[in-house]
Amino acid sequence: MKKGIIAIIVLIVLAVLIGSWYVSTNNKLVDMKGQATKQWANVESSYQRRSDLIGNLVKTVQGAADFERTTLSEVIEARAKATSTTIDANNITPEQMAQFQEAQAGLSSALSRLLVTVERYPDLKANQNFLELQSQLEGTENRINVERNRFNDLAGEYNIKIQQIPTNIVASLANFDPMALFTSKPGAENAPDVNFEFN
Repeated sequence: MKKGIIAIIVLIVLAVLIGSWYVSTNNKLVDMKGQATKQWANVESSYQRRSDLIGNLVKTVQGAADFERTTLSEVIEARAKATSTTIDANNITPEQMAQFQEAQAGLSSALSRLLVTVERYPDLKANQNFLELQSQLEGTENRINVERNRFNDLAGEYNIKIQQIPTNIVASLANFDPMALFTSKPGAENAPDVNFEFN
């Protein structure tokens, strides 16, 4: 009789310990994924700020009557594509991330071409609004890089945690999937930087 009671108590204690571990681990994973998801919102906010600044830059450049319309059209189209490409922060897949990065790279490329074209317009280069927007864009590009790196750090830690033993058991049972990270495109290491300073 006593052995039966001891066995039941041991089973209850084990169940409580396992249950507590499961809840604690699950909560840790929820917190880690939540932090990465929150950081993704900061990434999107930085990209939105860039998009808003580019819209203002385009309006300023449009004031130059003879400015190349093709270049402006490319920037406007790339901006529209970049702002329409969104990601569900709770389900960031590699495919979504690649599509998002491609749209943003297209906008960066169009912006770079626009800024190079401005070189031929001395009045525009001297325009105070244009110079201020350039400065803000440079700061925003830096902010985007910082926010992307922070996202990669948080999502990377989460991805490692869900693969570690025994946490991977909870991750599998509770459907915690890996989060896609920002990666550079092949050949990106050779891409020229956007130059915001003009002589």
